[in-house]
Amino acid sequence: MRTGSEPRTARSALRARFWLCVWGVVWAIFGTAAFALAGRPGWAAACGALWLVITIDMAMVLRHIRQGPHYQPGRDIPPYRPPENPHP
Repeated sequence: MRTGSEPRTARSALRARFWLCVWGVVWAIFGTAAFALAGRPGWAAACGALWLVITIDMAMVLRHIRQGPHYQPGRDIPPYRPPENPHP
């Protein structure tokens, strides 16, 4: 059900994004090391760049999580204001 205020009231699953970042960092580190040892500097640089992007995203996610419940409400707060007239 759309209320028309989704961009203003949108919520993000920050904890899920954090764990996906952790997973991505692990694989980016592994890829960087593996390609560097295999003598593929281009692929190692690509994995290193991806590692940098994921680390920046993880820092932003952690910042938003630490900002508290104003920016990440609990499960008891609905993601949008219910419509006033559910049956038009």
